[in-house]
Amino acid sequence: MSEAFFSVNDLLRRKLQTGIAITSLTLCVASTLFLLLFGERVGTGVFTAAQNRLTAGFSAILDNFMLFIGVLVFLVGVVIVSFTVFVMMSQRIRDIGLMKAAGCPNDLVFGYFMTELVITAIIGCSAGVALALVIDFGSASLLSSLGFAIPQTPFNYWLVLLVFGVFFAIALVLGAKPILDTARVEPAKAISPSYYFGMSKEPGVKVFSKSGLTFKIAMRSLFRRRSATIRIVLCLSIVFLLVTISVAGGIIADGTTRSWIERAVGKNVVLIAQQDMAAQYVGLLSKFYKTVQDSAFDYANVQYAVAESIINYLSSKPEITGVDPRLVLRMSVAEIRNFTFNPDTGETIPVGDDRKSVSLVVGIAPSQVLNNWLVDGRFIQDNQSREAMIGDSLASAMFSVPLSQGIRVAGNDFSIVGLCFDPINNGNVTYVPLETLQNMTGVGGPNVVLVKIAPSADRPQVISQIKAEVTAINPTFVVVELDDVLDSMLGFLGYVWSSIILLPLFSLVAASLCLIGYVMLSIAEQRQEFGVLRALGAKPGTIVKIVSGQSFVVLLAGYTVGVAFGIIATLLILVPNPLVTNYTVVQIAAWLLIALIATFIVSLYPALRFSKRSLREIMI
Repeated sequence: MSEAFFSVNDLLRRKLQTGIAITSLTLCVASTLFLLLFGERVGTGVFTAAQNRLTAGFSAILDNFMLFIGVLVFLVGVVIVSFTVFVMMSQRIRDIGLMKAAGCPNDLVFGYFMTELVITAIIGCSAGVALALVIDFGSASLLSSLGFAIPQTPFNYWLVLLVFGVFFAIALVLGAKPILDTARVEPAKAISPSYYFGMSKEPGVKVFSKSGLTFKIAMRSLFRRRSATIRIVLCLSIVFLLVTISVAGGIIADGTTRSWIERAVGKNVVLIAQQDMAAQYVGLLSKFYKTVQDSAFDYANVQYAVAESIINYLSSKPEITGVDPRLVLRMSVAEIRNFTFNPDTGETIPVGDDRKSVSLVVGIAPSQVLNNWLVDGRFIQDNQSREAMIGDSLASAMFSVPLSQGIRVAGNDFSIVGLCFDPINNGNVTYVPLETLQNMTGVGGPNVVLVKIAPSADRPQVISQIKAEVTAINPTFVVVELDDVLDSMLGFLGYVWSSIILLPLFSLVAASLCLIGYVMLSIAEQRQEFGVLRALGAKPGTIVKIVSGQSFVVLLAGYTVGVAFGIIATLLILVPNPLVTNYTVVQIAAWLLIALIATFIVSLYPALRFSKRSLREIMI
């Protein structure tokens, strides 16, 4: 019979303890691997940067969150694995003492429990990888079904092997030391409850309380098990730190980035353009949330020019509150070098290079624009013909210090006065005055017009009237409501942030299992004490109160530390100009409170299970 059979049989006898250990490891591996795979799917993450999706500004925000949360998820996994192994060995030290008292040598004892650890690690890591792959596939399928065109690319097997190998090694390294330490323990010590439960003889802190006997018993037990108590508080603190940053940061970042998109695209905005030009403009906007291949398109084609009669008609309608004519072209642009001065030394420092690129160049009438971009710097002005505002992706790709440099378009130099977060063409866009662009290129007029309808107007009726008039002037022109594109952008952002917010759920469940393990250890240590209380007439509910009091104190300590540091860290890593409303605060508080209550309720399972046992079963 194989020696591993005895270890397997031993693990099967302890179904709850083994299940907790394997499930905890599974969730840690799954959360870490899914985070990395999810980042690859959406085009951002720990190992990848945005490619053909999202702008540089939005990608930078997601990168910061993914990196920070990735580190925390991994750290949580290490702490949870460490605590799980500690609880397993704390419950087995007495068994080791009995084995050694029966004459088993140290190497045999070490090999026996190391075999159990290897089996547990292999099953847990394998199940974690499988769970992560299933969730990743389901996530990609859901995104595709929602119209976000996420490709079902092959799994990154090297990434899968890396995560599996790292957590397998962590489990073995963290588990080998306590096994080796306990294998060397003298049999007399190993059999002693004061040793294998890690109890101190006297509590280091006296509990002065008028709350009654149950609370005093609960506190005394916590102080006696200092090592286990400190470990579980540390574990819960890190988990709630992760939960707070993910929930609070994710909710605030979601609301903030959504507001940026709405400001950049505009709410209730209608596009009027020639049908091919309209489809091209919508495609440029769609680049934010899906991969759109660039194709040769003649923006300067005269058939795309918007007739002056259409603009005059739109301007004359009282139901339309704004008319924004634009000339959209694709042109070569170049970086203009400049110099800055060191205020301390007076030294002249060169800024920039001679980088070149192709950008979407949009001519606008500054006083007529319907958008309200988030701008770093300022917006271009009507009376300045040589000012430009560029998108965040173009600024990141081409310029060293954009606001101190200039941009050359078709041989004409412009000073850069602002950077904007704009989803069109993935942020690779340059805004210049419309009249200046017309004079530079010789294009007679705008090729798209954006209009905004008054909120009080009958929107369907007004759009129907616009369509009829525009079609009468030029049958090839169409009227497109951009709210559908805006909704797709917001939906994509919402899905990404929701996935980040829900990611710590794995770690929270694993932490709840660790708390269950701690409660089981606590019950085992107090088994005789609870038996005496029952023999003296205490009701089963008294035992539940004692254990639940211990769980709540430990949980509240970890929750307080984790939430406090999580809020501080969240404020430090949040996106610029965060949008925080009263509803946001209530939403964050509600999620964190739900996490606390759910974890506490789950931790009561061992106490409820133990309280149902008869006095005879407790004393055996």
